[in-house]
Amino acid sequence: MMKKPLIVLTGPTAVGKTKLSIALAKAVGGEIISADSMQVYKYMDIGSAKIRPEEMDGVPHYLVDVLDPADEFHIVKFQEMAKEAMEKIYANGHIPILVGGTGFYIQAIVKDIDFTENEENTEVRAKWEQYAKDFGAEALHAELAKIDPKSAETIPTGNVKRVVRALEFYELSGKRISEHNEEQKAKGSPYNFACFVLNDHRNLLYDRIEKRIDEMLEEGLVEEVQGLKDRGFTRNMVSMQGLGYKEILDYLDGTLTLEEAVYILKRDTRHFAKRQLTWFRREPEVSWINKYEYDYNDEKILAAMMTVLEDKGILGEKNGN
Repeated sequence: MMKKPLIVLTGPTAVGKTKLSIALAKAVGGEIISADSMQVYKYMDIGSAKIRPEEMDGVPHYLVDVLDPADEFHIVKFQEMAKEAMEKIYANGHIPILVGGTGFYIQAIVKDIDFTENEENTEVRAKWEQYAKDFGAEALHAELAKIDPKSAETIPTGNVKRVVRALEFYELSGKRISEHNEEQKAKGSPYNFACFVLNDHRNLLYDRIEKRIDEMLEEGLVEEVQGLKDRGFTRNMVSMQGLGYKEILDYLDGTLTLEEAVYILKRDTRHFAKRQLTWFRREPEVSWINKYEYDYNDEKILAAMMTVLEDKGILGEKNGN
């Protein structure tokens, strides 16, 4: 039996994935699954640059606007929801297209990584959670750096949940979670897939990021975050730690001026884009689509992508049989 087809469109934030994804979906008979850690949440439209219904142009989208900001959303939940969406898309006789900039999420699907080898141990987890409360996120992260430097490089200090999970995994299994993930990645993919990384010159990308943030503010980002606060959503929720939300929360809470919050947001979004590109460059099986090589012509870009899909035999085998 042939592997089922899968298309991935990724790239740094603000590069222009949304518009291209619609054209691609229409060209191949695809339906889109969002691989974005923020667009999954309701009421978080402006700060997440969520696709608007009118922009979807009739193309079905999954994992957009479906969870409450108080809900947990992590890699295992994403994997579960994305696989469920993929089955629906295959049943429709269409090709799933994963679209988004969260490389870890994309990799989880493409490589079908198993994150459930060790069931969680609440005692061990509680111990490390308490450690974080007592000594702070930086001290917790330092403990991870001692036993798994590779994970410490890739997991941000502020992501306490992932740091705790990595420490818990090591304590229960005696194996570094980075090694486990490398083993999983080496398995190969159960899909016949093509992964496109949309990219642009760094200075142009950074200009787009700054312009997008200015537009978000004009569209009402501050009011959106105030509305989330009014609904009772707090900064300790995963959703409210997203770029654009935590900075505006600091302004609303009086710890930053609006000018300072915007400066930090622009700086951290540029850094985020840089980290995204570093991640994608480590991935061996990707096709880079540098917009300047196609004179910023959407039709030329789409034609290049279609050639790759034809060469890989992805078109014409939508049901994997």
